[in-house]
Amino acid sequence: MFHKEGQKIILITFVIVSAIIIAAQYYVPIEWLKYLLQIAAIVILILILQFFRNPTRKVTPSFDEILAPVDGKVVVIEEVEEEEYFKGKRKQVSIFMSPINVHVTRYPASGTITYSKYHPGKYLVAWHPKSSTENERTTVVLRTPKFGEILYRQIAGALARRIVNYAKEGESVTQGTDAGFIKFGSRVDVFLPLDSKISVKIGQRVIGAKTCIASVADNE
Repeated sequence: MFHKEGQKIILITFVIVSAIIIAAQYYVPIEWLKYLLQIAAIVILILILQFFRNPTRKVTPSFDEILAPVDGKVVVIEEVEEEEYFKGKRKQVSIFMSPINVHVTRYPASGTITYSKYHPGKYLVAWHPKSSTENERTTVVLRTPKFGEILYRQIAGALARRIVNYAKEGESVTQGTDAGFIKFGSRVDVFLPLDSKISVKIGQRVIGAKTCIASVADNE
């Protein structure tokens, strides 16, 4: 199953790859070069298909857990000053997506969207310290029953050139459902209350809508 954001790109790639294979078959007389071009074209198609894949993930929503919004590797867990919306301290968990990861963004919790904003910006590499505040990005805030308001931020990387965000202010959303896509993009930050119990570690691989990244404090 492929994400709807990739349908146009997949179709265009398929047409170009088909044209290359046919042209090489009839117009390239050197055997090894012909096969090289055809194999390279097929590899490109496979890479595009795997990038836009959208595996179905069944989720039983839980108000007590925050799920990873994307697939990838945890690269940041720290207490920070969140200046755009909360203007105060929060726990930040950042997940880096490599080109081979699924790039669908999923809602990390069920709740009501209270803030959704797009910011144009730079295309620094995703692990750059300033990418969270200077790169192209979207910021979404969810009001949840147990955690209060949480914030997640889609951040474009060096290769990303378009962030797709479906979140609209006032909407009620369900944990694990489709929240957007980062085309050839690379990082999502999640900002949580200070008393949240972080359930992941630096370097851990997480799966969107599957891996719990935080739970409510014991006194909840």
